[in-house]
Amino acid sequence: MTSARAVSLVAKREFVTKVRTRSFLIGTAVIIAVLAGYVVLQSVLFDDQQRSVVGLSGQATQLADPLREKARAFGIDLETRDVTTAGNAEQEVRDGGLDALVTGAPPELKMIVKGSGDEILTTALNDVLRQQVLIAQLAESGTTPQEVAQSLANVKVDVTALEPVDPQRGQRLAIGLIVAALLYYSLLVYGTMVAQGVVEEKSSRVVEILLATVRPWQLLLGKVIGLGAVGLLQLLVISTVGLGLSSAFDVVDVGALGGAALLTGVLWYLLGFFLYATVFAAAASLVSRQEELQSVLTPISMTIIVAFVAGINLMIGSPSGPTVTVLSMLPPFAPILMPGRMALGVAPAWQVVLSVVLALLAIAAITWLGGKVYANAVLRTGARVKLREALKL
Repeated sequence: MTSARAVSLVAKREFVTKVRTRSFLIGTAVIIAVLAGYVVLQSVLFDDQQRSVVGLSGQATQLADPLREKARAFGIDLETRDVTTAGNAEQEVRDGGLDALVTGAPPELKMIVKGSGDEILTTALNDVLRQQVLIAQLAESGTTPQEVAQSLANVKVDVTALEPVDPQRGQRLAIGLIVAALLYYSLLVYGTMVAQGVVEEKSSRVVEILLATVRPWQLLLGKVIGLGAVGLLQLLVISTVGLGLSSAFDVVDVGALGGAALLTGVLWYLLGFFLYATVFAAAASLVSRQEELQSVLTPISMTIIVAFVAGINLMIGSPSGPTVTVLSMLPPFAPILMPGRMALGVAPAWQVVLSVVLALLAIAAITWLGGKVYANAVLRTGARVKLREALKL
């Protein structure tokens, strides 16, 4: 049997076995449900932040149209209601039915809110009030508002932006964080799954039967490819559903950002998984029982956890800072940090290329070293094999 055939059979066995398990199906469904809840929550919170309900009482009802127009200029979808009595309206403010109650007549308007009130809404109301007072004073002097508006039409401040703000930065940051979280989950879960499979086969002596047919490196590569394909399938399903929900609820501009984020996630999942899965498998081959597995996996898991936790904080705080820039190009951290920086649009092409090249070199080195450890230790049962002994054999 050729090497390609042997690797293919092992990979197919691992893939089919894991995909058919209830844990894979239930786990995927739970993640999709959580992601759907997050998208819906973000959509509701975004709508609530952009919508306000204001009650107008007495002569203040005349301000309904200019107030809605001004609020629209500030990005607020304002709904105005003509309330009958101020007493009942104040109770609606207390109960949350109204965001604010406006009473009185210009120039002495009064706004009643439950707490501190919305600063943007207050600013919009102040602008409308000033505009109404100005119109009244112009009428008294015999000058029409149209004449004043025409003379002021071309008067504006010339603004020069040293660092123009990306209007999609918020969406890019959200996508970057989600991609980092999915990659963190996939690398940690499926890397551990590779390790558990190695120990299971070793403890049950199944590996002895398998190695009678295939070589150790073929078994290791097939296991990594098969379980990697399972993780990739789950990642694609979750990402596709997430992008569809985000588009349906207008949370993310999928057309401009979603496709690139998905391709970036797939690239770095493949690089990260081959980097870490081989290390997981080699480390697992040093022990013979599941109870001992955690002790050898802890250093590897901690590297992924530190990369994720540090990456989240650094990307939120300073995605272009020197610390996150350097870490995002180093192989242990690149699969978590670089996709997020790419989604944010702050990673130059040369940094991306360099991080990919370094990751490929690390994969080659780790595959050779991990394959040697696996081949030398996988058939040794009983006491834990020391790494130094596995490398000497």
